[in-house]
Amino acid sequence: MRWRENWTEHQEVDNEKLDLESKDIERIDASKLSRFIEINSLHLVTEYNPVKAIGLFNSVIQIHLLLMMNKASPEYEESLHRYQKAAKLFQGKILFILVDSGVKANGKVISFFKLKESQLPALAIYQTLDEAWDTLAIAEVSVEHVQNFCDGFLKGKRLRENHESEEKTPKAEL
Repeated sequence: MRWRENWTEHQEVDNEKLDLESKDIERIDASKLSRFIEINSLHLVTEYNPVKAIGLFNSVIQIHLLLMMNKASPEYEESLHRYQKAAKLFQGKILFILVDSGVKANGKVISFFKLKESQLPALAIYQTLDEAWDTLAIAEVSVEHVQNFCDGFLKGKRLRENHESEEKTPKAEL
């Protein structure tokens, strides 16, 4: 079956083509292939809304980074561009989410992370498995800020004090 040697599976995401070569497919089991497809079919940055929330929490990627900022702000376009660049560095490890603080219903998400409007824009990172989380108020969204914050969280460093000692927020659907 010579034709299979040159066969490639293509996946289009965020206008980029991802390839999985046939030699890789033959060595991959069904669960790994399923994970590849799910991870690579996600957008680099997913905008939060209550309908998408269920899917986000059911994602195979268990660490979520949220950028909370107002889409109407003059810095939004450039900030989103930098956030997307940072997302490429953590693709498959961290799910990047945008939360528009200008949408009143998103106030629940912002208050869950004990942030106030005056502290935005901010990053919040959340691990779905053990509900560990951390936040970082930022004056400017930069690839370096995002990368350092994510790397620190992945290494177990937290900027805020232990959240376990804080009054437990009842788990509510965001």
